[in-house]
Amino acid sequence: MATCFWLRRSMAPRLRPQPLGGLLCPSAGSLGPASRPAPSLAQLRRYAGGLAGLSAALLRTDSFVGGHWLPAAATFPVHDPANGAVLGMVADCGVPEARSAVRAAYEAFSSWRAVSAKERSSLLRKWYDLMIQNKDDLAKIITAENGKPLKEAQGEVLYSALFLEWFSEEARRIYGDIIYTSAKDKRALVLKQPIGVVAVITPWNFPSAMITRKVGAALAAGCTVVVKPAEDTPFSALALAELANQAGIPPGVYNVIPCSRKKTKEVGEALCTDPLVPKISFTGSTATGKILLHHAANSVKKVSMELGGLAPFIVFDSANVDQAVAGALASKFRNSGQTCVCANRFLVQRGIHDSFVKKFAEAMKKTLHVGNGFEEGTTQGPLINEKAVEKVEKHVSDAVSKGATLVTGGKRHQLGKNFFEPTLLSNVSQDMLCSHEETFGPLAPVIKFNTEEEAVTIANATDVGLAGYFYSQDPAQIWRVAEQLEVGMVGVNEGLISSVECPFGGVKQSGLGREGSKYGIDEYLELKPCEHTERIQEEGPHQDLSQLSCGSCIFQSPEL
Repeated sequence: MATCFWLRRSMAPRLRPQPLGGLLCPSAGSLGPASRPAPSLAQLRRYAGGLAGLSAALLRTDSFVGGHWLPAAATFPVHDPANGAVLGMVADCGVPEARSAVRAAYEAFSSWRAVSAKERSSLLRKWYDLMIQNKDDLAKIITAENGKPLKEAQGEVLYSALFLEWFSEEARRIYGDIIYTSAKDKRALVLKQPIGVVAVITPWNFPSAMITRKVGAALAAGCTVVVKPAEDTPFSALALAELANQAGIPPGVYNVIPCSRKKTKEVGEALCTDPLVPKISFTGSTATGKILLHHAANSVKKVSMELGGLAPFIVFDSANVDQAVAGALASKFRNSGQTCVCANRFLVQRGIHDSFVKKFAEAMKKTLHVGNGFEEGTTQGPLINEKAVEKVEKHVSDAVSKGATLVTGGKRHQLGKNFFEPTLLSNVSQDMLCSHEETFGPLAPVIKFNTEEEAVTIANATDVGLAGYFYSQDPAQIWRVAEQLEVGMVGVNEGLISSVECPFGGVKQSGLGREGSKYGIDEYLELKPCEHTERIQEEGPHQDLSQLSCGSCIFQSPEL
């Protein structure tokens, strides 16, 4: 089991929330094919006000297939989770549209795979540059459809763009191998070749970054993609399509087919069973991942799965409590607790338990501010929908009924049905729902433990293993626990662990494969060994290349 872990020095500065920008809520109008004019500001204001300065060209509502903006027979509404307002009506693609998108990607693959690595690198870099140029508008779109605070949305856009930059560089580093076989007159050449059309299915919690982390690697490898974004957040995927088009990404290489929740199941099945699709890349719940794996198994497709987690956050007696509290705030309450790597269970050693709970509660009350993501000072936006709120309520109610102590929060916020108070529970036991189910909301349950062995046992007592965190100033303990935690990623004295340079993924039922880093591109490549028998002559112009006294050999096939 390969595990990536981040280690922060014990004297790292405490994280502080940053102020957010002013109110500006973007929306979408009735956009049609590329030839149709962009909607007027008045049209866009039907859905929300304060759109001054936002690029209407980025607010697309149709599917993007084969380089064209195509309407669908039906549409579905996208709502602002903060107030329930309709942001726009988006093309509701079904199975026929999914098949058409796959066909467009399949037809584009033969030419895209033949594009030089340098040119693919250049096009991805242009896409990155356009994201940076439009970063403010992209962030506002994220906040409007997802609800996260604008400052967090701005951070996501930068994080998202960095994957395009990273894989634009990795595109030129797809190396094969020369293998010396047991026969002296044979050499084996190992080629790395793009796998083909990739179906990319992404979640709503990071509507931009979860696309570029997959698509950047796929395009760098020479693959083409069909993206099915989450029904709650399609505007970010469509905005990325507009920028990809502006960057010169060829038609059919990047396709987007939004669909409603009603059609999600059938579209997902169509993508996972299409014979022209050899690769599936999915981020979402473990339950949904298992369904997609079942569909993909019938045609033995290659899959990448980044699934659910139940991240433990362990605080040992040797930890710097203030640093642990700062890390806990960052790990638990980013995006209102709606990330797959959020701390879900806080395990605190008996010696510092009371101090940690007290300081954690004080920090939550002082630094966490619930509000609309566009409002200045907001650190906690709404949850994505009422169903998400109901799950948090269920976990809190279950825990309290079984003896947990409600330290702070615990109920819906007065701002609206999708808002929930940041909540802290103590005296939590392992039989409570919040101890063995992923909450995906602003709930921090604290479990007291006595020994290191007990903490590791509790942390590993689950069938998932995406991320884990722990705080300690004991060097020996750091190495022991980092190696013993059954997770794909570990944060040591660190509450935020994701970066483009490091592999992202889990073990157990938290997924298959890795994304990001130098390893991420391998998910979209196939290895092809080619054995070659040399006819070695003692004299004449045809020599064994290995006998030449030079540092490198460049060979060009006469067929090229």
